[in-house]
Amino acid sequence: MIQIFGTNKSFDCKAAQRFFKERRIPFQFVDLKEKEMSVGEFDSVVTALARSLGSRADAIDALIDKGAKNYSSIAYLDDSDKEQKLFENQLSLLKLPVCRNGKNEATVGMQQKVWEGWK
Repeated sequence: MIQIFGTNKSFDCKAAQRFFKERRIPFQFVDLKEKEMSVGEFDSVVTALARSLGSRADAIDALIDKGAKNYSSIAYLDDSDKEQKLFENQLSLLKLPVCRNGKNEATVGMQQKVWEGWK
């Protein structure tokens, strides 16, 4: 089952939902304003991204919204501290949408080319 983590106000999150709806691919939308990712979900996303990006630090870096208002609160932290800060501030620091296909595949941002291979 595909999960889309995001907010209802995000245009990219709406576009991601539309992408899967148009292709009749079932998905679950999780509004981060109502329920943030659990520790297990967050770890699963980071691990899946690390597999495709090369390292856990690269995965965390990809998940950070560099345009966020409070980006400076995470920009200069050590890699080990960034992951905890990002988990604690998902709503304000995550680049959206975060899409997860099972436990082995995840994307951040608009990634239609990757999603086309998901069922």
